[in-house]
Amino acid sequence: MFIEIKNLTKVYNKYLAVDNINFQIDKNKTVGLLGPNGCGKTTTIGMILGLVTPSEGQIFIENKNINSFSRDEILKRFNFASPYVELPKKLTVKQNLEIYGRLYGVTNLERRIKEISIDLDIKNFFERKTGELSSGQKNRVSLAKSLINKPEILLLDEPTASLDPDIGDFIRSYIQEYKLKNNVTVLLASHNMNEVERLCDSIIMMRRGKIIDIGTCEELIKKHGRNNLEETFLKLARSKDEF
Repeated sequence: MFIEIKNLTKVYNKYLAVDNINFQIDKNKTVGLLGPNGCGKTTTIGMILGLVTPSEGQIFIENKNINSFSRDEILKRFNFASPYVELPKKLTVKQNLEIYGRLYGVTNLERRIKEISIDLDIKNFFERKTGELSSGQKNRVSLAKSLINKPEILLLDEPTASLDPDIGDFIRSYIQEYKLKNNVTVLLASHNMNEVERLCDSIIMMRRGKIIDIGTCEELIKKHGRNNLEETFLKLARSKDEF
């Protein structure tokens, strides 16, 4: 197993944000992390990234505890994108990519910035300050930052939130194509069910900090007797049952 989460728990001042969750992700697969707001998705991603310290539990990458990873190893192998974590607003797009590229130890940085900027069509606003960009432009720059080091493990927290359909589709298409061409394992938190069906090999459903179901989209739709993933999500999110 490439990524293994064991008994992961996070408590904030007596509030149980993540409650003893367990799951696995195979190498080069995309797994969707679904659930209503406040269910623990972002906290889970934060713990995998090492940005949030678990109250209990362990995270393993290729059977190695993440706590034993060096800073350089984490920077080399991991990256993430989230519209809720903004890049420095007063720096230009190019400056942001240069700084993060150096932080992640990217070799041939100038060539990599040129490559990713062409792919994501961001070069025409390279010299603009990041804080002056539209939501769609910011999301593309955030995605460029998340791929600058060609990570093995990519964590995406609602990468297309608040985007118009055209830009949202552009980003989904890019993620899909990038994954086909590169060896990358993805954990995707999303509220967009079409996005999840399009990009994910399997999904994890969370509610109130717990995992309540795991399976492929087709398996969960059939299991819960619904017509599509959105109906399945609504059933599980609104259920009064304790799992």
